[in-house]
Amino acid sequence: MADIEPSHAPTQARASVGGQPDAPRADQDQPAPRGPGQQKPAASGTGEDETERAREKEADRKQDQRRQKARPYVRIGMVVILAGLIGGGIWYWLSTKNLEDTDDAYTDGRAITISPRVTGQVISLDVTDNEFVHAGDPLIHIDPRQYEASLEQAQGQLAAARGQLAASTQGLEVAKVNFPARLQQAQAQLKDAQANLFKAQSDYKRQQSLPRAATTGQQVDYATAALRSAEAQLAQAQAAVTQAMPVKPNVEQIGAQVTQLQGTIMQADAAVKQAKLNLEWCIVRAPQDGWITRRNVEQGNYLTPGQQIFSIVSPQVWITANFKENQLQRMRPGQHVTISVDAYPQLKLTGHVDSIQLGSGSKFTAFPPENATGNFVKIVQRVPVKIDIDSGLDPSLPLPLGISAEPTVELK
Repeated sequence: MADIEPSHAPTQARASVGGQPDAPRADQDQPAPRGPGQQKPAASGTGEDETERAREKEADRKQDQRRQKARPYVRIGMVVILAGLIGGGIWYWLSTKNLEDTDDAYTDGRAITISPRVTGQVISLDVTDNEFVHAGDPLIHIDPRQYEASLEQAQGQLAAARGQLAASTQGLEVAKVNFPARLQQAQAQLKDAQANLFKAQSDYKRQQSLPRAATTGQQVDYATAALRSAEAQLAQAQAAVTQAMPVKPNVEQIGAQVTQLQGTIMQADAAVKQAKLNLEWCIVRAPQDGWITRRNVEQGNYLTPGQQIFSIVSPQVWITANFKENQLQRMRPGQHVTISVDAYPQLKLTGHVDSIQLGSGSKFTAFPPENATGNFVKIVQRVPVKIDIDSGLDPSLPLPLGISAEPTVELK
């Protein structure tokens, strides 16, 4: 009797009543999954192929189950992400709708040009580059010798003019007495001449009325000469009275000379003051506190009035921000501003809008645009806005003029 081979029923699919193979039992060993590079082992028979297909279907079914279980979590995650994006967008819009910022901004301030007022050679240079000076500090000294001599000359001319004025003032007082006295004297002499004339006329008439035997020719001639002399003296006395009559004009003439000398004194005094100013201007001093910049002078240089030798940058600094014209609708003076400076990121500056320039930057250029000529292309203009800095400055970090800044204006 032939040996009976062991049955392979446990590893083969049995046909069901309907002719379909039974599903593999759960306790049966599942084949290891194949890698991408592994080849499917050759089927040992039809039953093994069916078992492999069943296993693959079972694996696909479990994977579908896992996917179905994960779908709600994916949907929830997508909803959460979408809600976060929408919420973030709303928050960003709410937090920035009242803000206007620009990166077209820079620090600005006052730079005062220093120039000498007198001509001369620099004999002393008292400051150096980027040095901080206070108002009144000497910057340079100009040779003062010629201005000292001019001052002495002006003082001498003033003293001479004052002497002349004193003499004329005394002459005016004398004239006020002399001219009336001269008139009175001339009038008295006129009366005396009139009396002498009357006596001479009487003597002449008497000689003419006497008979020839009672007088002589010589007496007649004396009487005639006395009459002529008396008439001449009367004419002279009348002329003297006429000459002495304008007492007030004569006094006023002396007074005019006094006034003229007073004007001369004023001119001489002004010359003295100008000489003193020139001597004082030989020391060029700082007009205000600030830093020395753009030094353009050395000891020994010969300077002329108006020549630029220094610039002083004042400590007061503000921000000039060039906002677009469509950013100005709600911008008003006094609004709060936060400022960041590229050079010093650690500085947290705050300020306020001081004023808005009444004109765009292009309007004040050397050649402003003429929109009425040629083809017009609309370009958004920028308008300078002055922003004062209220707090946040560090005394050890002075802000140079012209460095970049980014202001943000709160439009509330």
